[in-house]
Amino acid sequence: MQTDPIGLMDSGVGGLTVLKEVQRLLPAENTVFLGDQARLPYGPRSVEEVTTFTRQIATYLRQHANMKVFVIACNTATAAALTQMQSELPVPVVGVIAPGATTAAKVTKNHKIGVIATEGTVKSGQYQQDILAVDAQNQVVSVACPQLVTLAEHNDLTSAHAQEVVAQNLAPFQGTDIDTLVMGCTHFPLLRDAIQRAIGPDVTLVDPGVSAAEQTAAILKDKHELNTTGQPVTATYYTTGDVDQFNQLASEWLDLAPKHVTHLDISTLATPAEVE
Repeated sequence: MQTDPIGLMDSGVGGLTVLKEVQRLLPAENTVFLGDQARLPYGPRSVEEVTTFTRQIATYLRQHANMKVFVIACNTATAAALTQMQSELPVPVVGVIAPGATTAAKVTKNHKIGVIATEGTVKSGQYQQDILAVDAQNQVVSVACPQLVTLAEHNDLTSAHAQEVVAQNLAPFQGTDIDTLVMGCTHFPLLRDAIQRAIGPDVTLVDPGVSAAEQTAAILKDKHELNTTGQPVTATYYTTGDVDQFNQLASEWLDLAPKHVTHLDISTLATPAEVE
């Protein structure tokens, strides 16, 4: 149905940056977001484990929210589970890597592109593969920056310490002559200012969340599933972690305080055997 929500998931609260773009681009759509804070971070985990978590969350959002499209608002989960979820779910599934890679390939002028992401995303090589698929001339330098996830989850975005950590993490890009940098983790746009200062004003930052929201809108339009009923819009939030922390971060990042955030115990999610 048109009024069924867009479902989004993330390993923590970074995916709220994608949700914000979805809500901005599609203000008439209902949304439901599940942040798996209790099992953060996903980056160091195995592909199999991340795929299981993603499948659990997708199953829950299908059963309890009847989502009409599933947005994997997490780069690590996209790299691990996108293809699997697309083959298993009866609704469209959107990841954040391919849209971000396509945008980066269009933006770069010298074909030298940097990617910052979690260990899992960098190890997958998915950004490099997708960027080269658009234009084989491109050169890609990828750097894992797990410390930036920690900064975002602790809401340490503008301190001197945060700037120092960001600068240290981006140091490997010195001398690479990149002119485009993909923020390949949904937490990283929260650190946009610090990242821009560290990488320099001549490097264009790409937020894959914006591109993923655009792809979601295009899919719903193509399937004639945009919500045109004019009914009041709902935004539902779940977290497997601390509700107060989620509320604080969401209110600061989304410029609104979620009215209803529900704590979801991990045991509430289907067991791996049940979602096989």
